[in-house]
Amino acid sequence: MSGAEDKVRDFYVSGLRNAHAMETQAVQLLSRQLERLKNYPAVEEQIRRHLAETESQRTRLEEVLTELNESYSSLKDTAMGLIGNIAALGHTPAPDEILKNSFANLAFEHYEIAAYKSLITIADAVGHAGGLASARASLQEEEAMARWIDEHISDTTLQFLGRKQAGLKADR
Repeated sequence: MSGAEDKVRDFYVSGLRNAHAMETQAVQLLSRQLERLKNYPAVEEQIRRHLAETESQRTRLEEVLTELNESYSSLKDTAMGLIGNIAALGHTPAPDEILKNSFANLAFEHYEIAAYKSLITIADAVGHAGGLASARASLQEEEAMARWIDEHISDTTLQFLGRKQAGLKADR
């Protein structure tokens, strides 16, 4: 490999490690939210489904890194996991926690979509078919989750308002 190819490969590996850490953050965010969604069963079911997908995405990234004789970064994962926990806790005191989490989740899904689009481009540039297939699968899952959140913001908002009007605990 030439020096330029080494730099591109190193950048690719860094992107894979960053994506793994991003998914670690997502696992923490989703796990913390699941603990507080009993009043929103449709959201709970979707978060639970996406949590399983997220764990699969992490596994796919680990497989791609292993294929390249690399590993994920425990330091990045630990830092991003901590950030995920803190971010999830950030909305807990809010009276409209479910709405704030929905908005944040939609934004985070779009961040993940952009990250996977970039990884697809890099995997294609380096000719790494395994990484390309993995990133495409994850991209489809992230796009589906973003679409679901987007399509259900109105329903979630109306359910929140209904609970509030009925004098029920509306935040979670």
